[in-house]
Amino acid sequence: MLLEFTKMHGLGNDFMVVDLISQRAYFDAMTIRRLADRHFGIGFDQLLIVEPPDFPNVDFKYRIFNADGSEVQQCGNGVRCFARFVYEHQLTTKTKLRVQTCSGIVEPELGANGWVRVNMGYPKFLPEEIPFTADEPESLYDIDLQDDEKLTIDVVNMGNPHAVTIVSDVLTADVAKIGPQVESHVRFPERVNAGFMQIVDDKHARLRVFERGVGETMACGTGACAAAVSGMRRGLLASSVEIELAGGKLQIEWKEGDVVWMTGPTATVYEGRLDLRYFQS
Repeated sequence: MLLEFTKMHGLGNDFMVVDLISQRAYFDAMTIRRLADRHFGIGFDQLLIVEPPDFPNVDFKYRIFNADGSEVQQCGNGVRCFARFVYEHQLTTKTKLRVQTCSGIVEPELGANGWVRVNMGYPKFLPEEIPFTADEPESLYDIDLQDDEKLTIDVVNMGNPHAVTIVSDVLTADVAKIGPQVESHVRFPERVNAGFMQIVDDKHARLRVFERGVGETMACGTGACAAAVSGMRRGLLASSVEIELAGGKLQIEWKEGDVVWMTGPTATVYEGRLDLRYFQS
């Protein structure tokens, strides 16, 4: 039996999207890694799976798997692609959705030209909510890196954990060296996404993200939300800000005590079919 799938991306953060409402398949970690391989498989940052919801007041259930086969709670670029996918594949006629994820309910709204606005929920900052090991909550934390270096970070959970650090220039930031150290740091028991943000002005910032289980990606929606919220909390950014990533720009809005709103584009690359047996053990 051939499995139908769609290749999509949000600002270059790319996905294999599979409808498991009208068809059936099982993905173990090894199969996902083989599918994610950019030379021998489809190639993607994350696999997105559409499933029936577990609750009556929700439209869909949405599962996300990194390229290394690990399941994660949330993906900002992914949820925008998810919303466009279910609408264009006629799984729904709604343009405003309630979607069940491992980290709670998200609410995407489809707009014109493939753009989607998403209620990303409330940011979390307490160490146990990240999770992050700390004696007590602080506004910023210093963590130890290799060669006796230290890095100052803010920690934010936007459905998945993020560590945000301010850099003078994202182009010269040593993301390849520091990113893996932060991702697997002992103080993050479930690993973490590492964000490197340059403040351009109070309404504009640049960002690079080293994602756990993936590496550096062209864009990260939850990372943009976390970075924006971090900058706003520090008084460095306005309540509505443009976050510029390698793959393009996202608009993030947040006020203290409220939910975070993310707006950005989506794109469909191609539709395909494959025999899943060739990728299974």
